[in-house]
Amino acid sequence: MALKAGIVGLPNVGKSTLFNAVSNSAKAQASNYRFCTIEPNTGLVNVPDERIDKLAALVSPERTVPTQIEIVDIAGLVRGASKGEGLGNKFLANIREVDAIIQVIRCFEDDNILREEGPINPVGDKEIIETELQLKDLDSVERKLQKAEKLAKTDPKAKVEAEILAKCKLHLEQGKNIITLGLSKEDKVAIADLFLLTDKLVLYVANVDVASMHTGNKYSDALIEAVKNEGNEVIVMTNAVEAEIAEFEDPDDKAMFMEEYKMTEPALDRLIHSTYKLLNLSTYFTVGVQEVRAWTIHKGWKAPQAASVIHTDFEKGFIKAEVISYSDFISLGSEAACREVGKLRIEGKDYLVQDGDCMHFRFNV
Repeated sequence: MALKAGIVGLPNVGKSTLFNAVSNSAKAQASNYRFCTIEPNTGLVNVPDERIDKLAALVSPERTVPTQIEIVDIAGLVRGASKGEGLGNKFLANIREVDAIIQVIRCFEDDNILREEGPINPVGDKEIIETELQLKDLDSVERKLQKAEKLAKTDPKAKVEAEILAKCKLHLEQGKNIITLGLSKEDKVAIADLFLLTDKLVLYVANVDVASMHTGNKYSDALIEAVKNEGNEVIVMTNAVEAEIAEFEDPDDKAMFMEEYKMTEPALDRLIHSTYKLLNLSTYFTVGVQEVRAWTIHKGWKAPQAASVIHTDFEKGFIKAEVISYSDFISLGSEAACREVGKLRIEGKDYLVQDGDCMHFRFNV
């Protein structure tokens, strides 16, 4: 599944520094000037999961493949972007392609790092970004609404579409994000082709100074208070420290560095897990001597849908799935042992895949 999360924020808030830390396949240039990141940088991020390592330790496969999320680092957004300021529409076109938004908010003071919006104001920064996204969505909705209203005179389907678009228009004019409108799955068909920016889930990163990395500060506290009713999470972290941690290749050196900062795990692990959770994702495993692999699916998927992420033919020709729970596999030590004591189950098309299931699929070609 090509799931994407886009890192966004005002210029010089630590977006590219965060990208450098999370990406294991690409590096963005982090510099102190506007639009350093002109083309969106893309990297694949492994989702930390100790379960795949434990399964691999039992099976000793030829290769181990963790599940991943694609992270896109996009140029800094500025006030007026919806009208073409800064990189304007180029930025907004790039963000349309992501499934979720990681919004980086500056929560630290540093006179050496440029800031055009005056004193540090995390809530104000968040509102600038939201306003620009809402204005861009409003433009998209109004354009389609004009066409739908013309067709509505003779087309009942267009009339329904126009009513839904009118609701969206009013909601945006009130300064609200589309995701809070509560549109039904059927209603969302009317706006599906617009890929509205404010219809995406958001995870906030409060980028704090080193002294505040464990406790947060008045700026991160203000951000947390501002979003508490949104249902979105705020991750408090120091992006520069996370970027340094990511540079270590030797695990012992990395552990020593983290110990110096009194860290039990990189904050990035929390960020990636939170993004995974935000997208309502789940993981199942295929386990064999050739490969132990983690596969990403949406929670609530049935076995044939889960099989489709391996190959579409698996879903089309699905017969049944052999399933072993992760805990059983670990406690008994092998597929053969699980089979012997009846812990390998045969499940059909209606089986809801559980997080951590170890699965093999049987299908007709």
